[in-house]
Amino acid sequence: MSMATLVRAAVAAPLVRWSALALVAASLAGCGSLLGGKKEPSTSYAPVVRAAQTQSWPQVRWQLSIGRALGARNADSLRIAVRPTPNELQVYKGAEWAKTPSEMIEDAVLHALEDSGRLPGVTRQGSGVGAHYRLLLDVRRFEADYAGAAVPSATVEVTAKLLHVKSLQLAGSQTFLQAQPAGSTAVPDVVDAFERSLSQISNDLAGWTLTTGEAFERSGRGASADAR
Repeated sequence: MSMATLVRAAVAAPLVRWSALALVAASLAGCGSLLGGKKEPSTSYAPVVRAAQTQSWPQVRWQLSIGRALGARNADSLRIAVRPTPNELQVYKGAEWAKTPSEMIEDAVLHALEDSGRLPGVTRQGSGVGAHYRLLLDVRRFEADYAGAAVPSATVEVTAKLLHVKSLQLAGSQTFLQAQPAGSTAVPDVVDAFERSLSQISNDLAGWTLTTGEAFERSGRGASADAR
């Protein structure tokens, strides 16, 4: 073999290897775009909560802060959860919440208490405003549950704890549950049912907070801490 032939072979070999690598990279890039695909369009829902004021709620002189509501991962997602059978949890395709369930519940309770005019002030924890009591919320369930029926019910379950800030005593604790049936299996009707469940449970939570806090005040259990 001549020297010229050897030189040409040495130059061609890297070019062949480079061409092969380029083809592999191109094929991988094609698979990546196919695997990624286009994001499916999703409708975002924001329930409108209307908590009705109740004349039986007491007028109080203490202030309240609401801690950041917490929730289990399966109960506090932007995806709208549905339970077709007791042991099966799915999500509605192409639908999501505009806010997480914990944010919606926290907002609803805050607005219900603000609109009631029954206490001097209610704020979110961390606002810098002093408060005598703190409301802590834990979201247990936030799902459309068929529970053996033909249509699902918008099921919302929340545990509330009311803490006297200075004494660190628990004024009260209670679990609230609402399950409003949807008009049909269609997602908009399910969302309407969630509006009703949120409205009722925020109303229940607001009334319980005022009543429980006032009962604790009258019991005198936090008086020694307030005097310090």
